[in-house]
Amino acid sequence: MKPPQAPALLPASGIHRILVCRVTKSLGNTLLVTPLIRELQALYPGAEIDVLTRSGVAGEVFGALFPVRGIFRVPGRAFAHPLQVLGNLRRVRATTYDLVIDPSPRSGTGRLWLSLARARFKLGFAGGSHAGQLTHAIAVEGCSAHFGKQSVDLLRAATGRAGELPWPPLDIGLGQRERDAGRSALARIAGDGPGGEKGVVGIFANATGHKRHSSDWWNRFLPALEPQLKGYRIVEIVPAFGRSLLDDRYRAFYASDIRKLASVLSGLALYVSADCGVMHLACAAGTPVAGLFNVSDPANWGPYGPRDAGIDTAGNSPERVAELVRGCLP
Repeated sequence: MKPPQAPALLPASGIHRILVCRVTKSLGNTLLVTPLIRELQALYPGAEIDVLTRSGVAGEVFGALFPVRGIFRVPGRAFAHPLQVLGNLRRVRATTYDLVIDPSPRSGTGRLWLSLARARFKLGFAGGSHAGQLTHAIAVEGCSAHFGKQSVDLLRAATGRAGELPWPPLDIGLGQRERDAGRSALARIAGDGPGGEKGVVGIFANATGHKRHSSDWWNRFLPALEPQLKGYRIVEIVPAFGRSLLDDRYRAFYASDIRKLASVLSGLALYVSADCGVMHLACAAGTPVAGLFNVSDPANWGPYGPRDAGIDTAGNSPERVAELVRGCLP
């Protein structure tokens, strides 16, 4: 009996309509889809992309990316919202796509929607439910461990793009007007006077679960960091619930609008926080990031831009972490 033949590579042309099924609600996971969007744009520059997601901020994340046409938001509990599910199903099946991608190796919901879509080619990681629906199944073991790069590797493996190619960045398509407005707002917040001639360092003290550092940790870290930041001002980025986690120690910025927040982050000399969605938003704004990792693995979740660093806070004292953060500044 002959072994099954490997599928042919995805074609380099003729792909015009694409659907990406990444059914996630978190800000961080949603932002980690944007490198795949940029890779698709580079590979198929004339194509149009729809995104199926559970994220409530998908419009702010994907809406300014030129290739993105439609954003289909599916509910978290399908049985509780049958009309919304049926509406999304009609929208998805209204188009016969050239390519549908499920970029997650573990999402059964994304794979289900891939199976329901009509397409010439269906790409995803091998294994899992509805694996037989794939025309191109790629082993996750051969791809990057980082979840922002993993989906890019998936596409590169299916198209035969090998070699040391640069990684597309996290990117929400901030325009120059947005960046200028963010810098102006940041200048007003930081204020005048001595101590800010080198720029502003932003600190975000929130994260989910065990990723969040304690008040005691911050109370040791900040006094050690401040002498390292001569010539810089510090601004706290206030969490979505609208309360300082640093006892109002610094001037602060709050925004519930994701793009306004990204605009201000884009003007920072450095952004400092634990692993969280706002950390990835700072990456997407092009800001140098010092990510503080005490439980999650930066190999999977870390900032990966050329000026970014994932710093181990479990194996280092707060005072040593302050020194390492200083090393991230220009």
